[in-house]
Amino acid sequence: MGFVESIKTCYSKYLDFDGKASRSEFWWFFLAAIVINWVITSVVGGGFLGWILQLAITGIPSLAAGVRRLRDAGFNPLWILLIITGIGIFVLFFMWAKKK
Repeated sequence: MGFVESIKTCYSKYLDFDGKASRSEFWWFFLAAIVINWVITSVVGGGFLGWILQLAITGIPSLAAGVRRLRDAGFNPLWILLIITGIGIFVLFFMWAKKK
């Protein structure tokens, strides 16, 4: 799956936490989300409005893609709750990178 196709797929499954996401779909969208968040921060700033825009534009689809990627890698989707700890994001990187 290519860059543009993965972004289209993730936005078409905005609130879809069911199913699976391939590695390429997840990682291309992850890269796009970093760039989009950087642009939002540069244009709007890091205030409350910027935070809300980031959550709506990339946060929710990233969470949905992360849950689908965990399922595709063979893990329980509830592992996504490790994000809350902050340090758990590093554990999730290894889980998301698992080949299936």
